[in-house]
Amino acid sequence: MKQSQFERLHQADWQRFETLLEALEHGKRKTPASETFAADYRRICQHLALAQERGYSSLLIDPLQQLAMRGHQQFYRHRSQLTAQVLAFILAGFPRLVRAQWRFVLVSALLFFGSLIGMGLLVYFFPDLVYSVVTPEQVTEMEGMYDPAAHRLGQAAARGANEDWMMFGYYIMNNIGIAFQTFASGLLFGLGSLFFLFFNGLMIGAVAGHLSGVGFGQTFWSFAIGHGAFELTAIALAGAAGLKLGWSLLAPGPLPRSEALRLAAKTSVQLICGVMLFLLIAAFIEAYWSSMNTLQAQTKYLVGAGLWALVVLYLTLAGRTRHAPD
Repeated sequence: MKQSQFERLHQADWQRFETLLEALEHGKRKTPASETFAADYRRICQHLALAQERGYSSLLIDPLQQLAMRGHQQFYRHRSQLTAQVLAFILAGFPRLVRAQWRFVLVSALLFFGSLIGMGLLVYFFPDLVYSVVTPEQVTEMEGMYDPAAHRLGQAAARGANEDWMMFGYYIMNNIGIAFQTFASGLLFGLGSLFFLFFNGLMIGAVAGHLSGVGFGQTFWSFAIGHGAFELTAIALAGAAGLKLGWSLLAPGPLPRSEALRLAAKTSVQLICGVMLFLLIAAFIEAYWSSMNTLQAQTKYLVGAGLWALVVLYLTLAGRTRHAPD
């Protein structure tokens, strides 16, 4: 293709990209065309490579190089700003959001942890109650997973340490499934979230109470205490996000229900983003730390207590300082 034809074919793209660059360089981050910036930047780089390969004149190559260099600066500036925004959300935005939604968080936590502790105590003192929520087959499986003689704790069968990454992926998918179920069911006017919070609390409590009663308490609690700080908190926060959705449908105020739901969803989705982070951390700890059977229980208890303290301090104190990032 001749240079003149190449220029006529793509001149409009280059002019549009230069206009977009000027807007971005002057701080206008939300122009309509900015959504296609990455694709436009890659196209400019492709055109530059073609021009150089075909030996076109420097009168064409030099301006394209300038556009590519300016695009490169804006592209990585945008990526660095995105990274800064993510860090700001993790360090300050998420805990602030949790505190702002404290009413839903409180209701969710009371229901989830209340049912967990209550069922655990009932099963511990009345062992046969475990079969009201857990099948005999599941009870047998749980006993095998937390038998002190097990090679790796919390797993249905012994496996090598080189498979920890497989369990890491399994824990992520399983935990996210539970959290999303608890969150999304809030669309049923909050009843779904209430049900799953109560149900999961009963299930976990029944297992904990039974294993404690049959003498496997030390292996179970030393396994659960570490990742439980993030996993159980995440389930409660997912429930709070679901209750936020349900309340917007039950009490939309002066707004139409669709608009109230839309506004509530913005907050709830942000909560779920933080929940995903917690579940990722929980899965990592569960796969690589909790399942280890070579550490003393006291060590796991100390680390677990530290992780619970860290979660509590993070959610209650992070982002309170005046100069914390927004």
